Amino acid sequence: MTERISLRGVGLRLGYHGAAVVEDGRITLRPGQVTALVGPNGSGKSTLLRALARLHRPETGTVTLEDGVSALDLAPRDFARRVTLLAQSRPTPGGVRVRDVVGYGRHPYRGRWRAGDPGGAAAITRAMELTGVAPMAGRPVDELSGGELQRVWLATCLAQDTGVLLLDEPTTFLDLRYQVELLELVRDLADLHDVAVGVVLHDLNQAAEIADQVVLLCRGRVHADGAPAEVLTESLLTSTYGIRIEVTRDPRTGVVRTRPIGRHTEPTRARLTKPAIPQPAIIPAIAEAAIPQPAITEAVVP
Repeated sequence: MTERISLRGVGLRLGYHGAAVVEDGRITLRPGQVTALVGPNGSGKSTLLRALARLHRPETGTVTLEDGVSALDLAPRDFARRVTLLAQSRPTPGGVRVRDVVGYGRHPYRGRWRAGDPGGAAAITRAMELTGVAPMAGRPVDELSGGELQRVWLATCLAQDTGVLLLDEPTTFLDLRYQVELLELVRDLADLHDVAVGVVLHDLNQAAEIADQVVLLCRGRVHADGAPAEVLTESLLTSTYGIRIEVTRDPRTGVVRTRPIGRHTEPTRARLTKPAIPQPAIIPAIAEAAIPQPAITEAVVP
């Protein structure tokens, strides 16, 4: 059976001002799968993702799409109909309503004066509903919180309606509820809509929860790639991050769980197996017996 591929980078050398940041980078995004890029700060995760989005031109190597076409040879409009990126940060336009910002995602489909996009309105509405920003459609985006704005930019990516979705640390600025909801949405896009997702995450447990494949980077090289259980091991993570990382399995779901062990952190196994410290016996207090007092005799005057 032929392997289905949406976007692939092979042999990528990426750098800034002549200094290499990624050497021999490789990554494959497949339809219906989530691929998480993890690793310490400065390991090259975001640079590798940006190369897939054509925002960082490789010095060597190739980036190809599912039909074998080089991503670097496509016209910008054609590429934008196939791949979209949610970057770490974007400028906030002043005085522009949420619905109009989400509409930016339809730019690859529009001609001059926003003409020629019959499916645009439906795509915008669907994207806002999926990301939970529909109730704020009429609000100016410069009045939103950081978490609300992040969801608006994600809706913009979904409105672009591509087969490949790239996300660079998408849970930044989000509280716990919206982190969970965003990652569930990412998983749904892969499962229900056959989207190929590449996502940079710092939280290893989030990567283990939603990813089909994990790419672990260290000092600009791919240290390991494969299923979460194959990559997120104690030996690989400890050597990559330079700190002991404990790995366990959720007994109910079987999902990998990671936990860094610092000087003041007690390993789970040690905590579970530590023998109980015997406590001193507690002896109930006994009321002292009444001590007989000497009889007091009145003095007798002779």
